[in-house]
Amino acid sequence: MAFENVQAEIGILMTRMQNEPEDRHELYLQLMEKLNEMKAFGMPLPQDLVDLEKALEEEFAADKRADE
Repeated sequence: MAFENVQAEIGILMTRMQNEPEDRHELYLQLMEKLNEMKAFGMPLPQDLVDLEKALEEEFAADKRADE
């Protein structure tokens, strides 16, 4: 998969995340999948997206702990 394609797909995910906040967890999973694809192909990971993934992961972990 070309780096440009992955960048475009991540851009679409980010737009969806802004427009569809109720689906944040699903979009987080898709972002994680795209970043994992980039890792698998040895592509550089944009630091801002890595930071976003980490922040969302922490947010969902906190939500999960609150529900328990």
